[in-house]
Amino acid sequence: MARKSLTEMVADDLLDRIVAGEFPPGSLVPGELELSSQHEVSRMTVREAMKTLEAQRILRVERGRGTFVNPFSSWGSLHAVLRAVSEGQDGAAVAIQLIELRRMLETGACELAATRISDLDLGRLSGQLERMRAAHAANDVLAFVDADLAYHDIILQASGNIFVAVLFEPLHRILEKRRMETSRIPEIQANAIGMHAAILEALTKRQPGLARVAMDNHMAQTLKDLKSYVLKIR
Repeated sequence: MARKSLTEMVADDLLDRIVAGEFPPGSLVPGELELSSQHEVSRMTVREAMKTLEAQRILRVERGRGTFVNPFSSWGSLHAVLRAVSEGQDGAAVAIQLIELRRMLETGACELAATRISDLDLGRLSGQLERMRAAHAANDVLAFVDADLAYHDIILQASGNIFVAVLFEPLHRILEKRRMETSRIPEIQANAIGMHAAILEALTKRQPGLARVAMDNHMAQTLKDLKSYVLKIR
């Protein structure tokens, strides 16, 4: 692995401080002189680091006022947003928005998969569903989450659309963390098993419309369970 340049190190450190809440959205970040002193680097290095974060729309420069942190929703770097999410910034809102994102992408992926999925992949889905049932019975949360993620990954791959899988890859770690939180609740596991069984049935029939509805129902149930059991939102 290549070593980070001084510019990258300064940019990463400042991003870490932003994500940790030291410099929340809307706040003014330290100037070049202060940062160069803190990191013991030249002002040119700091300037390039700031430009890097500005290019990602994490920072904005207001002439005569200084450099400010943009809202997370304005950031242009998925990597940076995922770092912010990992630190738990506005956890409830992030959890809901992740399901909204999944609902938009996975319903379409499931619809595509219904026309393209192989018998081998259907068998693999059935196997992961049985793993989920066994893990539920054994109260093995880790095994349940692993089977759940694998089940959805098979569908994403079966969609035959390379962009879908690429979009979801950076989200894998975040989804795993969130699944570990929600899947500790037996009722959520039971609902998920029922929904996954319905999705498998629709895919086995190779009916795109039915598959899309089955996945959408799963996402709607997931959101309902999150609000009811985890976030306690009525």
